[in-house]
Amino acid sequence: MLKTSTLCHSDHHHDCISQALGSAEEVCAQRGVRLTPLRKRVLELVWQSHKPLGAYDILEMLSREDGRRAAPPTVYRGLDFLLDNGLIHRLASLNAYIGCSHPEVAHEGYFMICKQCNNAYELAQHTAIDTAIHEEAKQMGFVVETQMVELLGTCAACRECA
Repeated sequence: MLKTSTLCHSDHHHDCISQALGSAEEVCAQRGVRLTPLRKRVLELVWQSHKPLGAYDILEMLSREDGRRAAPPTVYRGLDFLLDNGLIHRLASLNAYIGCSHPEVAHEGYFMICKQCNNAYELAQHTAIDTAIHEEAKQMGFVVETQMVELLGTCAACRECA
């Protein structure tokens, strides 16, 4: 089953953003952490696009809105907070961030990333993949601390256009 933070029809995208922000506020309240206005705005910017965004893309958007140059450490602190609280994921292959579609549950990240349009689709948790990774690691004497699986390919929409 595909569960994604980016498979959102454009006519309902505002609903996706509102739902993500509502979930973030609930998660932060349950964890006793504060979703400051800047953190909330960074999260909203991450969710505004159907594509993963780099930190400097977010920085540029914030600077454009404010009319003054935002400081990179400010954006990185916001992204770190959102990552630490499971509200976004970092896609290492793209050095970019994408909203988490189910932040209320701690989980590993599995993504299919289209090489043509750069959309990223978050897959639902998959026990068989988790088990295989941990069993292989155990045999090697390796302790897995975090795991992120990124699959690169071409989405159905891009294949249809080709």
